[in-house]
Amino acid sequence: MFDIERVQKDGFNQVILKDVSAQTAVAVIPDCGAMLRSFIVKEGYKLVNVIDGFSSREEYDTKVIERGFKGLKLSPFPGRIPEGRYDFNNQVYRINPSLQKGVVIHGLLYNRPFEIIQERITDEGAHISILHKYAGDDAGYPFPYDCRVEYSLRRKNTLSITTTVKNTGNSILPVADGWHPYFSFGGKVDDLELQFCAGDVLEFEHLVPTGKILQNNSFFSPERIDKAVLDNSFVLDFSKPQPMCVLRDTSSGWQLEFYPDKSYPYLQIYIPPHRNSIAIENLSAPPNAFNNGIGLITLAPGEEIRFFVDYVLRKK
Repeated sequence: MFDIERVQKDGFNQVILKDVSAQTAVAVIPDCGAMLRSFIVKEGYKLVNVIDGFSSREEYDTKVIERGFKGLKLSPFPGRIPEGRYDFNNQVYRINPSLQKGVVIHGLLYNRPFEIIQERITDEGAHISILHKYAGDDAGYPFPYDCRVEYSLRRKNTLSITTTVKNTGNSILPVADGWHPYFSFGGKVDDLELQFCAGDVLEFEHLVPTGKILQNNSFFSPERIDKAVLDNSFVLDFSKPQPMCVLRDTSSGWQLEFYPDKSYPYLQIYIPPHRNSIAIENLSAPPNAFNNGIGLITLAPGEEIRFFVDYVLRKK
């Protein structure tokens, strides 16, 4: 049995998707950048939340950039664009928001409201669709488009997230898509095991790709994170069986599995200095795609594209 509730908590207007039988719950904040705030399973009398989210609306409003865009939609581009400058169709554009230290980062929708356009409860899950109609109001990205996100909580602790981007303007537009969730099992990430299917990693300079592809030699099999420092874009190898990534807490036996489709060929992994959580970001393109063209998508007027990922919480 599934249910959907609306709860005001910590200044947020939360929509809670619930699997009542399994006592699993997902909290979404539509009016704050389509935020994923929590993904909770129950074990005995204990609640396990694997999402490191914003503690309050005040923290989100005042420290969204400083705290790393936790749980937010990255659109129409993920990662950095140096100086916010790019060339498209023989014209130079410069994006202004979030410009800090000479960098524009993580798109335009992370602090914009999405509206609820549909709620559904079926035998298979609880579903909510939310929408932001970007009007092309930033001179650096004057391309109107719709960004529709569907969150679905399904059986067996499965959270499906589908994003659909549609060009609603009169000209071709550049676009890339991604998410920025931070995951935690309650302690330091050093003690967790990580595994992912990626033989290649993009070489970075100042956290943007240089164009070179390097060989990745780590985390092919479950490996303790320990003191590893990660802020990299890995190229997923879809010739390998899913899941593409597994984050495992050996002390509790819980693991989080990632099942992206080929719309998300890049896995950005970042461990912040506090090491209390790890960002594992499914991306359609790496940073600076508007300039380097890696993974960049162009949509004709009226054209749309879909991006999809499943997260599964499992006790091993």
